[in-house]
Amino acid sequence: MSVISPTKTTPAESAGSTRKRPGKLAESGSPTVRPPAAAHLTDEQVAELGRELDAIRDEILAKRGAEDAAYIRRMIKIQRGLEISGRAALLVGKNKAAWVTGTTLLSLAKILENMELGHNILHGQWDWMRDPDIHSTTWEWDFVTPSRSWQHTHNDLHHRWTNVVGKDNDVGYNLLRMDKETPWKPKNLGNPLYNAILAPIFEWGIAVYDLELVDYREGRKSKEALLKDLKALGRKAITQFTKDYAATPALAMLTGSAKQALFGTLAANAIRNVWAHSVIFCGHFPEGTDTFTEEMVEGETRGDWYVRQMIGSANISGSKFMHIMTGNLSHQIEHHLFPDLPSNRYAEVAPKVREICRRYGLKYTTGPLLKQVGSAWAKVFRLALP
Repeated sequence: MSVISPTKTTPAESAGSTRKRPGKLAESGSPTVRPPAAAHLTDEQVAELGRELDAIRDEILAKRGAEDAAYIRRMIKIQRGLEISGRAALLVGKNKAAWVTGTTLLSLAKILENMELGHNILHGQWDWMRDPDIHSTTWEWDFVTPSRSWQHTHNDLHHRWTNVVGKDNDVGYNLLRMDKETPWKPKNLGNPLYNAILAPIFEWGIAVYDLELVDYREGRKSKEALLKDLKALGRKAITQFTKDYAATPALAMLTGSAKQALFGTLAANAIRNVWAHSVIFCGHFPEGTDTFTEEMVEGETRGDWYVRQMIGSANISGSKFMHIMTGNLSHQIEHHLFPDLPSNRYAEVAPKVREICRRYGLKYTTGPLLKQVGSAWAKVFRLALP
């Protein structure tokens, strides 16, 4: 399931077109109100920008091949090796060195599976390989929320309506006040506390979010659909609990390390959750990222969609290892422009995107991890107040 084509479609049409390659640039229908950061651009400039980015995408599509396939298969082997090694070490977790080693390896395995494998495979980045084991329709990731539920709220909704307040519920996840235009309520004083609680249990927060309870309460989601999603979540939760909190500790009982194996797995999940939370918040909420009104996306063209992705996202600078461990979401701008391109290609695309931003007078928000994390948290604190 690849992302919605950034063409001028209704949400319903978009939700049914996740396998379609983006179409041609819209001939007309520029938005009534262009975002302030892009207000200086003419319709012709936006159209030309769109054509330039289409050309970059087409170039990468033409280059995909054996090297890319080898990359993802290598990442899968590394991830599985780390997981097996981590769980094996936890089986003798009464030894402190073994516990630390096992917890560290399992944490790395869970981060790699969640970020570089699960997130990107479920975006359809590797569907072109026609490998049934590495495909967006068959992959089930090591996250408590079912893949299909996440693909709907993330691929179909978030990537289509990125940072559009009222349409993209990822702006705050129905929990946090993350936009200054959102009316303040006394409960928003808890912003920092809510976020601190959310980070170590992030996978559960996403699982509840994916149920779309607000849509159910407001009549946009049927009871039948909610019950179906609840059953899917229940099945997935049982699978995750069995693997992490039953099977591994049960085997560790043979060495008297059941308690250590349980706490090691709990720690690994918490570390993965905090990391995923940090990466996601760095990509969407640091200083410099814009949010948008529904009025701004009225009649949005393909070029306008591209502009919105660039000024509504932020990157993280760092080493190659850091990029891999973020699932290359450290290149969040490039990911939002081209969500179904192989993640290993984002580093190649990034300089071209940055140069386009420079020429068209658009900001390209990036910075080191600690700076971006601090900036996102500063916004959490700032928007807790009226």
